[in-house]
Amino acid sequence: MSIDSRQVAAGMLEAVPFARTLGFEFVEIAPEAEGGVRAVVRLPDSPATHNHVGGPHAGAMFTLGETASGAVVLAAFGHLLDRAVPLAVRADIAYHKLALGAVRATARLGRTPAEVAAELAAGRRPEFPVEVEISTDDGTPTSAMTVIWTLRPQ
Repeated sequence: MSIDSRQVAAGMLEAVPFARTLGFEFVEIAPEAEGGVRAVVRLPDSPATHNHVGGPHAGAMFTLGETASGAVVLAAFGHLLDRAVPLAVRADIAYHKLALGAVRATARLGRTPAEVAAELAAGRRPEFPVEVEISTDDGTPTSAMTVIWTLRPQ
């Protein structure tokens, strides 16, 4: 699988203006084994996104994780956008440790793209997880998130 990371990042920033508002940086969007996809999106440290204890607000971290998961979905299934609309169905996030400074979300597709595409081709509306780890810039994990996505046939 070939991924044009600049095109995916530009597509995300165009489709999701809030990602621009928060100043997200698309660090990496790359293929993984068995057709998987990984995306890394960074939230720079900014007083505008801080909470009452000086770290990134929980809402900003949630949005960071959801955006990274969306980048994975766009990279894996962008070729299907003429037949289906990707939609987040639900999300779960656990905040394990206080984050201070810049944070980054690393998202990975939880099923192979081939499995998901086969369900769509069979006339079903597939659901699939995207697992996200949110960490500080030095790699210390602070939060874990799962976003369940679907491809709604058009």
